Amino acid sequence: MILRALYPALAFLFLAAALGAPAFAEDEDTPAEDIGYYALKPSIVSNLTGGPKYIRCDVQLMTKHASEIPKIELHSPALRHAMLLLVAGQDGNKLLTRDGKEGLRKAALAAVQAQLEELTGDPIVNDLFFTAYYVK
Repeated sequence: MILRALYPALAFLFLAAALGAPAFAEDEDTPAEDIGYYALKPSIVSNLTGGPKYIRCDVQLMTKHASEIPKIELHSPALRHAMLLLVAGQDGNKLLTRDGKEGLRKAALAAVQAQLEELTGDPIVNDLFFTAYYVK
């Protein structure tokens, strides 16, 4: 008896899932997420102080709105510059640790967001990932 009463709602949910449609309407004021990534190329390479002498890392920038990638690409020289200023002279021994790597990632994200905020009025980038990371 209860299943018979729930049948129309369940049928709607299964049909919506099968068609790949959202089961519930989204707020029209909230833009849909369309995650995109942008690779800062070539690798970031810089000298370090203490212990290891240099770092080489590949960086991917994530945005929740892939339509913003052309803005990121346009300003990529300024973003690379901000990254290089941040990395240059870092203590190589600290960057060998997991905490040091995560600290650098967070600082790099903040630097990239600040640079984009200054240039476009919007931080655009939601996260930053190291896809390769070498400290020697």
